[in-house]
Amino acid sequence: MRKKLGLWMIVLISLLAACGGDIETNMSEDVKDFKFTTQDNEKLSQDDLEGEWWVANFIFTNCTTVCLPMTSNMSLLQSKMEEENIDAQLVSFTVDPEHDTPSVLKDYAKSYDANLDNWSFLTGYDFDTIKELSVTSFRSLIVEAQPGTDQVTHGTKFFLINPEGKVIKQYDGVAKSEMDAIIEDLKAVM
Repeated sequence: MRKKLGLWMIVLISLLAACGGDIETNMSEDVKDFKFTTQDNEKLSQDDLEGEWWVANFIFTNCTTVCLPMTSNMSLLQSKMEEENIDAQLVSFTVDPEHDTPSVLKDYAKSYDANLDNWSFLTGYDFDTIKELSVTSFRSLIVEAQPGTDQVTHGTKFFLINPEGKVIKQYDGVAKSEMDAIIEDLKAVM
């Protein structure tokens, strides 16, 4: 009896240990190598983020629709991360690199009270480069602005990337409630 109880305890402890740090994932894509320019006119690469948990999204500063709640939600996420002492990086890729220069992105970041210690806004590439990165690494379509408009069509997801550079989960970036889900997932894996 004692031997069986001991065996059950080992099994139970093993199961509980296996659950620690696990989250339900819905993606498994490697982020392709990149080296882009930040709002501070410095370089940030995939290698710089190695070993870090990070959350990414795609926005542009002239956006009149989904980028407004997405950037507000990223700002909210940053505040919640600070409250919870979560050390992760936030990365916003512009989908309008021709317009969104480092100085434009820096002003945009200020308008959302972004703490640039752990939130980078990236540019310094052409449209085809960001479209390819978005599609191949994040499975998120980007369509150039059509004639007569400056509005780029892009996905509204936030993406959780693990320290090995793999996108493991996507969230609805326009839903404020999803920021709590990201926080819970970050707490579970860190």
